[in-house]
Amino acid sequence: MKTSGDLKKRLGLLDLTLLGVGSMIGSGWLFAGAKSAALAGSDAGWAWLLGAVIILLIALTFAELAAALPRAGGFLRYPNFTHGNVVGFVIGISSLLAYTSTAGVEVEAVREYAVTWWPALQAASGGPSALGFAFQIALLVLFFLINYWSVKAFGRVNTVVTFFKFIVPMMVIVTLFGYFTADNLAVAPPPPGGLHGIFSSLTGAGIAFSYLGFRQAVDFASEARNPQRDIPLAIMIALGISFVVYLLLQYAYLGAVPNSVLSERGWDGVASLYSSPYADIAIHLGLGWLTSLVLVDAVISPAGTGNIYIAGASRVLFAWAKNGHLFKIFSQVDPKSGVPRGALWLSLIISIAWTLPSDFQVWGGLISACTSAMVFTYMPGSTSLAAFRARMPEMQRPFSVPFHHVVSPLTMIACTYLLYWSGWNVVSVLVPILVAAWVIYALFGAKKAESARDIHSAWWLLFYYVALLLVSCFGSFDGSGELAGTAENILVVVIALITYYWGSASALKVPRINHD
Repeated sequence: MKTSGDLKKRLGLLDLTLLGVGSMIGSGWLFAGAKSAALAGSDAGWAWLLGAVIILLIALTFAELAAALPRAGGFLRYPNFTHGNVVGFVIGISSLLAYTSTAGVEVEAVREYAVTWWPALQAASGGPSALGFAFQIALLVLFFLINYWSVKAFGRVNTVVTFFKFIVPMMVIVTLFGYFTADNLAVAPPPPGGLHGIFSSLTGAGIAFSYLGFRQAVDFASEARNPQRDIPLAIMIALGISFVVYLLLQYAYLGAVPNSVLSERGWDGVASLYSSPYADIAIHLGLGWLTSLVLVDAVISPAGTGNIYIAGASRVLFAWAKNGHLFKIFSQVDPKSGVPRGALWLSLIISIAWTLPSDFQVWGGLISACTSAMVFTYMPGSTSLAAFRARMPEMQRPFSVPFHHVVSPLTMIACTYLLYWSGWNVVSVLVPILVAAWVIYALFGAKKAESARDIHSAWWLLFYYVALLLVSCFGSFDGSGELAGTAENILVVVIALITYYWGSASALKVPRINHD
């Protein structure tokens, strides 16, 4: 009797695009506009543009890799192919942290909006009550059950939910632009504002987080009917749609905030007053129907994204097991449903655990850590692409990154800036975990003939973590401030370029590609 099947190839271009759009238009649209305005004021639009450009650079890298080598959980498999088990294991840790925390972010967003009509979900401290915790866990269990039965059922649910969560933001945009007040754009943001406010809002306000869903087409590559054509297209279409929607939402918020409230409180004061930004604005404007619609979508939209990320987390765990870094039970696929059910169970357990620490019991507390964990997963992509180009120039590439000699190092710089802008409070939590993972695997991991070579191919990654930790400690983003302005920017770029060229040069002579 067959006990383990294969992932089913049932996803087309529309499915993959909707996975991306459904992931990107989640809790971000409900909160990011207000939080970015609190940091950057009317300059928040530039933050959305900068975020889109940075994520586009990252997306181009993985569009080439995924079209050439469609693999479930490709983000942690490509570094394993090009740089061996040490790098693969550490990137698996960061990917695991990123995916499971994202599901936690989304259920927390649902609860925070649901408090409007069910106050018992929130404790006096502002975090979840006991009932609130039960509500969040019940949502995660629901996502688990939707994914448990089949890929086809998951795809159908996502299609319906994504359609609804796209229509509601568009209605918000059209309605609020009818109340647009141009004078709002002249109100300055709170100090420090300017470029510092723009950069801080990329991670601290959830702008980068809102774009991270582009990765779904890569994670579900093994289940795509025509991955060579559809993955690059799905990534670009989903990112383009999400950028337009988010930019319009941002300016709808900036213009519709009542000018009397803004003049009295400033952008940061408005963000504190309007805990449910678009619903609260609609209430202030007397738009009861829009308030109700936003509150309904505030449950459906992040819930739909959480559903996708529970599924994506199971593919990440599946890929990690395929790399040999997790028990074999997590690499097994149920033959009837086409779902890696063992990995799905583990993703549920870890997602629940993320919502428990006190610092991560509200949307804003978890968002920077989640974003940075995801970026740590993306960071090695440019070195993997360079390694494949150098080591396997004959490999078929249905999509090729134009001017990759320029784009790849720029991608590394962009990732490094995103991590640096997340601030010392985040870097000091995540980097020690990744350094410990590197050291533990190098010292105690399974000893094989290629182990010494794998360690040699991984030193660049350890350098990166330590260098980033140091510059963040002394930098101006929650650090001591001894590095600021030109000095910190030069150091960030130098660290990124050393990492890129060292990482590219130290790749395995022949990539170890698993043909599964």
